[in-house]
Amino acid sequence: MSSFLTPYRALREPGALRRDFLASLVVFLVALPLCVGVAVASGVPAELGLVTGIVGGLVVGLLPGSALQVSGPAAGLTVLVFEAVREFGLGMLGAIVLLTGVLQVVLGLLRFGRWFRAISVSVVQGMLAGIGLVLILGQLYTMAGAQQPRSGIDKITGLPGLLVDVVGDTAALTAAALGAGTIAVLVLWPKLPAAARVVPAPLAAVALATAAAAGFGLDVANVEVRGLIDSIQPPGLGDLAGLGGVAVLGTVLAFTLIASAESLFSAAAVDRMHDGPRTHYDKELVAQGVGNTVCGVLGALPMTAVIVRSSANVQAGARTPLSRVLHGAWLLLFAVLVPAALGIIPLAALAGVLVHAGCKLIPVKEIVPLARAHRGEAVVLAVTAIAIVVTNMFEGVVLGLVLAVVKSAWETSHVQVDVRELPDGRMIVTLTGNATFLRLPRILETLESLPKDRPIELDLTVVRHLDHACRTTLENWALRHNDSGTEAVRLRTRPPSGTDTGTDNTGADTGAEAEAEAEAEESAEVPAQASARP
Repeated sequence: MSSFLTPYRALREPGALRRDFLASLVVFLVALPLCVGVAVASGVPAELGLVTGIVGGLVVGLLPGSALQVSGPAAGLTVLVFEAVREFGLGMLGAIVLLTGVLQVVLGLLRFGRWFRAISVSVVQGMLAGIGLVLILGQLYTMAGAQQPRSGIDKITGLPGLLVDVVGDTAALTAAALGAGTIAVLVLWPKLPAAARVVPAPLAAVALATAAAAGFGLDVANVEVRGLIDSIQPPGLGDLAGLGGVAVLGTVLAFTLIASAESLFSAAAVDRMHDGPRTHYDKELVAQGVGNTVCGVLGALPMTAVIVRSSANVQAGARTPLSRVLHGAWLLLFAVLVPAALGIIPLAALAGVLVHAGCKLIPVKEIVPLARAHRGEAVVLAVTAIAIVVTNMFEGVVLGLVLAVVKSAWETSHVQVDVRELPDGRMIVTLTGNATFLRLPRILETLESLPKDRPIELDLTVVRHLDHACRTTLENWALRHNDSGTEAVRLRTRPPSGTDTGTDNTGADTGAEAEAEAEAEESAEVPAQASARP
């Protein structure tokens, strides 16, 4: 119990309770339009976004992990949720989110939380950039009141036709102008005086767009309201039975990976914003899992920790988890007392909010410096983002992870091939570093350029790491060189621990005899004639 109350000890400070109360109102005002916008963009009732926000406040907010970050529906999962609902139906969404939550809880209990921090930052940035691009492309159609194409490629190729339709249709042009105005408010709002910026930009943009639509009598589509209770549809037994499908399990894994990585990266960012208690990553992963399990039972959207709401919470002066719990209470009161207020919000305005959110997911400012300092990381970022747009979320992220692993393996497998000639005409080829299959083409290129009429010794005794593929290939090269040349190739390797000295079947000396001969060769060594660095 004492550990549970630790984050709340700051409430003893003078004015801390008042700061947390005010911070909760700020977070509520930021979260409200985003919860609704993410739900609408995901193809589910607007109220389900509020349900996820409520669970993120009242459930996750009470659990240990990160003291100040705020959870709810996130723009980063919008594309994946939209695809899941379209492919499997709204009923399956709850089952998918439920299993995602259970997996997160299990991973947290197994202390996998810290390992999610080992995911390449370039993959995460590429994932967010890809999500941002797909989100922008899709919401441009929503702004114009048009149906979104199914694939990312179709969304790109359909933009010229969309532009023609908007120019030629008054209703579409009106909706697009309202959405563009919403984006303009979001961009310009931070430049206003501090007194005006007390109202969060998303709330101000949506409120102004709603007022403009009502005041001028604009013929635009609004959010459909079903009521909080009517929107909640727990998954049935048939939906739970459908979790065994391969495609469904792939979606669950994508939800788990993306939601967990985004939450824990957000926690790391929030920790840098304040001097309070640090995040316990395993406990935070469990908390996110519990929240998603509850959301799954209610048939709501999946949740993650959201950096926009979390940073607003910290900047508003929050000191304890009380602020995020209260923000969930305000969302619940709004959903119960004034649900009809959602029905006057134009869809184009919410689409504008999400287009702006999608733009913020693309790390434009970081791409150029990253490309200059770490070109390989920039390639991983770009490939991940493009793959998500061209294929889908899961395949794009998997491709990014594979590419990051290959890049890391390539960079760590540094090997040097030194060729030197002794006075007696023998050639000594020494490998140092990490010899793996990734470096075989360059190693073989050097070896195959050696003359076939000279005695050659291939020294592998000082190589730091020699994988099986590389060892086998080098042994085969030595045998081939023996067959085609007039002189045998001697292969010198490090003896296995606990064995006596001996000679292998390619003429390799090992043990003390090899060491003695190596010392003799060192005394007779002349300057190296060739060197290669694969």
